[in-house]
Amino acid sequence: MTDTSSLGARWLAALTDNAAAVPGYPASVRVVDGTLAGMAARFIAVVPDPDSRYPRARNGEVGLAEGWALARAVREAMSADDAAKARRAIVAVVDVPSQAYGRTEEAYGLHQALAGAAEAYACARRAGHPVLGLIVGQAMSGGFLAHGYQANRLIALSGDAVQVHAMGKQAAARITQRSVEGVEALARTITPMAYDIDSYASLGLLYRRLDVAAEDTSRAEAVRDALVDAIEDIGDTRDLADRHAREGRVASHEVRRRLREQWAG
Repeated sequence: MTDTSSLGARWLAALTDNAAAVPGYPASVRVVDGTLAGMAARFIAVVPDPDSRYPRARNGEVGLAEGWALARAVREAMSADDAAKARRAIVAVVDVPSQAYGRTEEAYGLHQALAGAAEAYACARRAGHPVLGLIVGQAMSGGFLAHGYQANRLIALSGDAVQVHAMGKQAAARITQRSVEGVEALARTITPMAYDIDSYASLGLLYRRLDVAAEDTSRAEAVRDALVDAIEDIGDTRDLADRHAREGRVASHEVRRRLREQWAG
């Protein structure tokens, strides 16, 4: 039985008026076809499945089944729209604690499943689908890279539950040989090490941070309006240049400038 208490599951339901999920996907990947301001849209979320055959993917992590299912959800929408000569919006509702760390997952090609999902989102974006990443909870590690990070625009809700990072605090503590408290202290002085959404917003990667608490699904209409605004802002663009144009990307601009100079030379 699929857990419906996660932020991802709750926001998916709120944004789609509790519409029925598209059948045929694993219990951990919920796909719902709906609309945004009258435009067709496909909403996708990874949700906890305590009955998953993979123990490392029972709490909303993106594992083998999830990676390939995400890729299929995106590519099936692309194929259907090719026939209809349309380009629906694709909304990745993001609440993922990580990828599924496990020997089984690694042995059977977790990296390929995650790459397949990321590539599908990128292909949809390049094909002209407005792809939106809506961060409603955790956006951690390879889970976020596979589900949401390839979006034209990233939008985040507010509050302590909304966190973005390359790895969880326990993993970061092991890698840096610190305690969790030490990692938290480091995050207060080094912005890229921080987990809170305000620090992430300061890096210039978000299109918008909404003043909507992650737990407050009653504000679904305001979030839908923000998604519609993002679609209009995307227009006909198909790349990620918008992220590099925002404040806070000074170093990124300089690195890219130097790379262009070296490439041209």
